[in-house]
Amino acid sequence: MTKIFTNARLVLPDFEQPKEGSLIVDGDRIAAAGDVTDKAPGEEIDCKGRILTPGIVDLGVFAIDKPAFRFGGITRAALMPDQSPVLDLPAMIKHNAVEGKPDLWSHPIAAATTGLEGKRLAEIGLMKRSGAKAVATGRQWIADSGIMLRLLQYCKSLELPLIVHSEDAGLTAGAVATNSETATRLGLASATAAAEAVSIARDIALVRETGAHVHFRQVTTEAGLNLVRAAKSEKLPVTCGITPAHLLLSDIAISDFRTFTRLSPPLRSEENRLACIDAVKDGTIDVISSGHDPRGPEDKRLPYAEALPGMAGAETLLALSFTLVREDIISVGRLFRLLSANPAEILGVEAGLLRPGYEADFILIDEDSPWQVDTRKMAATAGNTPFDGLPVQGRVTAIYKGGRAY
Repeated sequence: MTKIFTNARLVLPDFEQPKEGSLIVDGDRIAAAGDVTDKAPGEEIDCKGRILTPGIVDLGVFAIDKPAFRFGGITRAALMPDQSPVLDLPAMIKHNAVEGKPDLWSHPIAAATTGLEGKRLAEIGLMKRSGAKAVATGRQWIADSGIMLRLLQYCKSLELPLIVHSEDAGLTAGAVATNSETATRLGLASATAAAEAVSIARDIALVRETGAHVHFRQVTTEAGLNLVRAAKSEKLPVTCGITPAHLLLSDIAISDFRTFTRLSPPLRSEENRLACIDAVKDGTIDVISSGHDPRGPEDKRLPYAEALPGMAGAETLLALSFTLVREDIISVGRLFRLLSANPAEILGVEAGLLRPGYEADFILIDEDSPWQVDTRKMAATAGNTPFDGLPVQGRVTAIYKGGRAY
């Protein structure tokens, strides 16, 4: 059935600001978007002047959490292989690919090595046949450069992107914070921020050798970003991402030992945070993702050094990212390239853009709607957010997957 969404402000490809117009959906695909004059008969939906954007494609979540995703406008989520059991077998990929349908598409990411132990390559080819759109090292860094080289050669031959965690484990072992005055004052085990740049430099050297596409899931330091920036200037196939936490918080946030600020990688200095903002502005950073990792009291209600890292980020991803628009750092169009178009392109799926022929995955947003982040009221399976109590603006008012409202 044809549906016509009228009186909308559309976030269209190649436009920096929303454009008034209509969106026509035929079945589960977009038929037309923009200045639509020839409207076929169909059901009309008045968008009441709200922003209509592509559904968010969340690249690298650690749990499929549908209520949280629906609240945050996430229509597709790439699931990291750090599951129980690890996603290192074709059967595991098939099983997780159907989780959440029809109102959410899960894209399970294949484990790079068996058990994510960094020792033996997993059956990546078979997992690709089972639906894997990418490969990942999980929360770990592969220390053995020989294994990493073979992995990149394998990924290149299969035309699969490799998503990597960028911290040299030899430098960060046992650390829960970044070396700083704050960590010293709190008596927390800390590691040099250079661990990130060391890891990225090694992997870029191997990208130069193999031509494989590497996506650095989170780059959070000025040194790391400079390496990515230089690699891009060489036209190497590298991309990188970040979460709102590393854009909006510095390591000062850990001062009261709140374990909700225990993240991986850990929060950085204010200088590094500002470098991340600049990297979003100049295009070095390609993706903003939630890093959604809901953890309950058994993981968080512990001494800081014993708590597990991670945050529930899906519900706050959109509202926090809109801060970049409100502060005139980026345009709305650029924001949705970071949230939707670029992650969809990395995964190789026809989504993330309001373009004819693409999946009709989109959301309606009231960008001025105020609300307050409250861990006690979150839809996620656990409310471990470092932004508890923060007033924000921007709320999803409707979510459509394959042209159907959910």
